[in-house]
Amino acid sequence: MAATSELSTDAEMNAMAGENVNVTGWVDANKTAWGIQAEAYLVSISRYDWVTNKAKITAKGAALLSEYVSRYTATAGIGYNMSDFKDSIEAEDMLKVHLLRMEKIEKILSDDNTSTFLIK
Repeated sequence: MAATSELSTDAEMNAMAGENVNVTGWVDANKTAWGIQAEAYLVSISRYDWVTNKAKITAKGAALLSEYVSRYTATAGIGYNMSDFKDSIEAEDMLKVHLLRMEKIEKILSDDNTSTFLIK
């Protein structure tokens, strides 16, 4: 079984989490829950239901949304248990990279004109 998300894939989530994510919390049920939370957050900040209107999203828009959901899921997984990373700095560096990019995507999606170029 794999994590299920409307806007991202299990493989994308795994890639963003990296090779040292602790498998205790990195299970399909958690990844699915975190993916759904990320999708709900995106809907709330953009005031557009990307999940319901998935078929209307352009390829570039789908890539941007997928990136956000997979990064959000990765941050939750990394933060769940950092014990398999070489040290806490490695985990914190990964979190910082994800959070920085997520902030940039949030800024794009919170712009009222965003839906005009992400929707077919």
